[in-house]
Amino acid sequence: MTDSSPQHIHSRDNALLKDLRRLAQDSTAYRKQGRIWLEGDHLCRAALQRGMQASCAVFQASYWDAVGHDWADAGGRVVTVEDSLFASISALESPARMGFVLPLPEAATLQADAASVVLDGLQDAGNVGTILRSAAAFGLRQVLAMKGTAALWSPKVLRAGMGAHFGLRLLEGLALDDLAGLQVPLLVTSSHLGEYLHEAKLAWPCAWVFGHEGHGVSAAVSGLARQSVRIAQPGGEESLNVAAAAAICLHASAVANLHGRG
Repeated sequence: MTDSSPQHIHSRDNALLKDLRRLAQDSTAYRKQGRIWLEGDHLCRAALQRGMQASCAVFQASYWDAVGHDWADAGGRVVTVEDSLFASISALESPARMGFVLPLPEAATLQADAASVVLDGLQDAGNVGTILRSAAAFGLRQVLAMKGTAALWSPKVLRAGMGAHFGLRLLEGLALDDLAGLQVPLLVTSSHLGEYLHEAKLAWPCAWVFGHEGHGVSAAVSGLARQSVRIAQPGGEESLNVAAAAAICLHASAVANLHGRG
């Protein structure tokens, strides 16, 4: 830490504490404040491993007393909060005992030839964060979020992403016309149309499109797709959760690429 003398907060009405509550509990507050809230030691360490540094590191007072020496490389100032107040920051059912405030990363520019994931109106933060994890794991380093998709840098998406954000090129708030900038083919999924995934020849690089949890990929985006695939479901269920479907599709693309079949 650059400041060895932590600021201690003991009042619920402290101005910084109010800002942190908004940042942690409002899914779009990061856009207004220009900074993001990471909660929990795993997510904070993931940021440090990617070369990020906290502008402010916030600890439950007793937790800082116990482990503060482990966070000497976090950067920024240290704030400790009375144990009874720390939980008031979090929107989690089981609040963590520490968090980082980081500057909101600069908006990325679209890379036309990058293997990508397009999120078309997904609403559930857990699904969005999980898909980001799968994209990072399987080598699709660019994620394009269409307007209406859950805010990518919201605390819940960050929590579900478990650090994947810091290894991805992320663009959000995109319109249909923005997809014209991609020079890779779009692939869409359907529960009942197209080739079966395990039989399909998959282009690489490509851009996989995953749509709204209830309505699927919009007709406008589907109209831009070069290929439609479906996942075999011999168990007979009507459909898969979109994050599960995404993991299956992205893994199939990664395997095809590794085997030179893309």
